[in-house]
Amino acid sequence: MGKKEMKYSEALKEVEDILQTLEAEELEVDDISEKIKRAVTLIEVCRSKLEKSEVEVKKIVDAFEKAK
Repeated sequence: MGKKEMKYSEALKEVEDILQTLEAEELEVDDISEKIKRAVTLIEVCRSKLEKSEVEVKKIVDAFEKAK
């Protein structure tokens, strides 16, 4: 079975959790780079989803404008 695609809200929540942990200085030095790598990956997921949504919304608006 394939891996379920992460939702935008899930990715954003995980990024917020990582930031909170970093700000609270609750991480071991050895874990910081892994958390930052994970945050970058999650931010890329969020950015991709936003860009995809923007394209889809533009298509819908364009179709609506043409239907007038």
